[in-house]
Amino acid sequence: MTILANPTIKFLLAHPAHFFGLGFGSGLAPKAPGTFGTLVGFPLFWLISNYSFGVQLIIIATLFLVGIYFCDVTGKALGVADHGGIVWDEIVAMMLVLTVTPPYWLSWVVAFLLFRLFDIWKPFPIKQFDAKLKNGFGVMFDDLLAAIYAIISLKLILWIITAFLLLNLAQY
Repeated sequence: MTILANPTIKFLLAHPAHFFGLGFGSGLAPKAPGTFGTLVGFPLFWLISNYSFGVQLIIIATLFLVGIYFCDVTGKALGVADHGGIVWDEIVAMMLVLTVTPPYWLSWVVAFLLFRLFDIWKPFPIKQFDAKLKNGFGVMFDDLLAAIYAIISLKLILWIITAFLLLNLAQY
């Protein structure tokens, strides 16, 4: 098996799974492809943002399931199961985080930063799953866990801010 260190546009267009696995080309970024892939999650989420929460979750779950295939095929073709250029996992995970993020630019920035923090840092048990699961499911699953950490952290931050504001309002 040949390892393709830096996927090219030719590779991107060679198979539909590569096109999606590499995040429509965002995974070709020479630096921080995961960050560029995460950013692709924003316009894709916007496309589904008018649907109900339940429909959004169904769409995202479907994107997660087909992502297992995209990431598996692309990883095998690259010779690296979780190649940095494979960013479909970041895209879908960021979309999940956005389903519970208030629709304000500052909230979206915080959600983005929290997701990237947990995706890069990989606190327990994310790092352990990342080390053990190396197929398409493994690629998708560790980002799902990072999204859950980001959601919990975002909700905690919003709860603290709300509690602080309510306490301050109660003083008047």
